Amino acid sequence: MTSCGPCWPPLRPKVGTSLPWLYYRLFRWFPKRAFSRLMGWVAATPWPGWLLRPTIALYVALFRIDMAQFVVPAEGFRTFNAFFGRAVRPGLRPLAPEPDALLCPVDGTVIAAGPIAHGQLLQAKGHSYSLEALLGAAEGWQAYEGGTALTVYLSPRDYHRIHTPCAGEVARFAYVPGELWTVSPAGVRGVPGLFARNERVVSFLAASFGELAVVAVGATVVGSVRVVYHPVRTNRPGARPMAAPVQPPLPLERGAELGRFELGSTVIVLCRLGEAVLDDLAPGTPVRMGQAVGRILRRGDA
Repeated sequence: MTSCGPCWPPLRPKVGTSLPWLYYRLFRWFPKRAFSRLMGWVAATPWPGWLLRPTIALYVALFRIDMAQFVVPAEGFRTFNAFFGRAVRPGLRPLAPEPDALLCPVDGTVIAAGPIAHGQLLQAKGHSYSLEALLGAAEGWQAYEGGTALTVYLSPRDYHRIHTPCAGEVARFAYVPGELWTVSPAGVRGVPGLFARNERVVSFLAASFGELAVVAVGATVVGSVRVVYHPVRTNRPGARPMAAPVQPPLPLERGAELGRFELGSTVIVLCRLGEAVLDDLAPGTPVRMGQAVGRILRRGDA
């Protein structure tokens, strides 16, 4: 499989200098929210074709995007957001055939994978963050203690729609406004508790074997995160935390579209102890939507 994301090489700071630390110091005062809202507005605004077409063509060339994979050709979009959220051609993201397989919800590159232990998740080598800080806006977050988590970064070249890891119902969700730090290697290694600080939408999928959580994390330049089951949109002035049931619950087949990024970011999948487990994939591993990245441990009656 060819890489569909960056290789995340180790940072090599100059002697006596930490590049992630410098990033954190330099950009903590940068107006990340205002800048991201501006970029979101620009990306959602219809441009004249003479400007949009060469811009998209340059983006495609710069990031080496194979547009043959997608339904609409590069010249067929009216906004940059429409191009960025482009749909992949049917059949090009086959779903793992094993009935107990958990599917990767996105194309991207693994940042971290492993157990959720003592209320902590792995952010990067030597760095962890709090499960409560990540999911604490929603009831029942404690049930994910002892489970496993997989974090995947979506680079600018990746397919940016989010899909379900298994069949189930979206029964509840949480929206947590927050900061918009970059999720690049410098951000992941330099910003403490990055994924629990950035704004995010948590979708809880009730399945036959239990429940899992899919967290869509915002970042610098992410115009918005959208989901298929609620009109909530991220990165809006005056946003307030929200934790609510989905009424009625929305049933989704395995691999169905769950949401999308309007400009890209990161997805975290969490499984509860004894119900399902995610693979311990090495950082830098390229993954594609639909491939098996875990397995169901017990099957329900459904």
